[in-house]
Amino acid sequence: MKGIILAAGLGTRLYPLTVSISKHLLPVYDKPMIYYPLSTLMLAGINDILIITTYHDMPLYKQLLGNGNKLGIRISYTIQNEPNGLSEAFLLGKDFIAKDRVALILGDNIFFGNNLTSILKNAVSQINYSVVLAYYIKDPSPYGVLEFDSNGEVLSIEEKPLRPKSNYVVPGLYFYNNDVVELARHIKPSNRGELEITSINQEYLKNGKLKVELLGRGMTWFDAGDCENLFEASSFVETIQKRQGCYIACIEEVAYRMGYISKQQLLKLAEQILQTQYGKYLYNIALY
Repeated sequence: MKGIILAAGLGTRLYPLTVSISKHLLPVYDKPMIYYPLSTLMLAGINDILIITTYHDMPLYKQLLGNGNKLGIRISYTIQNEPNGLSEAFLLGKDFIAKDRVALILGDNIFFGNNLTSILKNAVSQINYSVVLAYYIKDPSPYGVLEFDSNGEVLSIEEKPLRPKSNYVVPGLYFYNNDVVELARHIKPSNRGELEITSINQEYLKNGKLKVELLGRGMTWFDAGDCENLFEASSFVETIQKRQGCYIACIEEVAYRMGYISKQQLLKLAEQILQTQYGKYLYNIALY
C-alpha cells in the first residue's frame, strides 16, 4: 500500500500564521506538523509516500524531508495548484498510485493511542475493502458524519450536516483499494465547488465495500487546522512527552522501530543533532 499526505490548501483558519508558510510546517510542540501524519503512515507499514503541496511550499518540504532516504523510505512530491477538494489527491497522484492500494492522510491530522499501530495495520490488511475511521466528538457538524443502525452497521455518511445523525465523524485518514482513482474521476463537485472525500466514501458504502474502524476512548485525534486545536495538540504532546519520556511522532524513532533503518543509521542521525534534546533522545533510543 502506498501513502499520500495532503499538505496543500491555504490554511485560512490559521491566519495570520499561514500568510507566509504552510500550516503543515508550523510547530506542534517540538516538531513540524507534518511529522505527525508522516509517522502515522510509517507506523502503518507504508514506506512509499507522496506529499501533495503547493508550488511555493514544495522547496521547504524537500529541505525538511528530502527523498526520505535517511528514514529508509521513499518520499516524492507533487503540486496542487488550487484547493479543489480532498478527492483531487487521487487524480494528482494517479501515476504514483498506479495499480496499488492507497492510504490518504490529511497533513493537519494527529492520531495517538496505545493501540494505534494495530488499528492501522488492521486497516491496511483489508485487501478487498476500503476502511475509514470513526471518532466520537461533541460537535460533529464540521465533519463527515456517520449514521449507524442498531447493529452498528453504517447507514449513511453526510458531509457537514446541519443536523448530524450521530456524534461519530470520519477523521482525515482513509484506506482505499485501487478503485478510488476511477471513483475520483467521476464524482461531481459539491455545492462548495470541491471534490469531497465523503462522495468517495458514499460510493464505497453503496457498493458494500466500506468498513469502519471505531477509535475508542483510549484514542486521541486532533484536527490541528485552527488556532485552538493547534494549541491543544501542542499542549497534549508536551504533557505526554514530559510525563512518559517518550516522543510522539519522532519519525527517526519510528523508522528505527519499524526496521526501516538500522541502529547505526539512527546513531548517525542522532550525532548530527546531539546538542539538542531531540538528538539526545534519538541517541538514547539507539543505545538502549
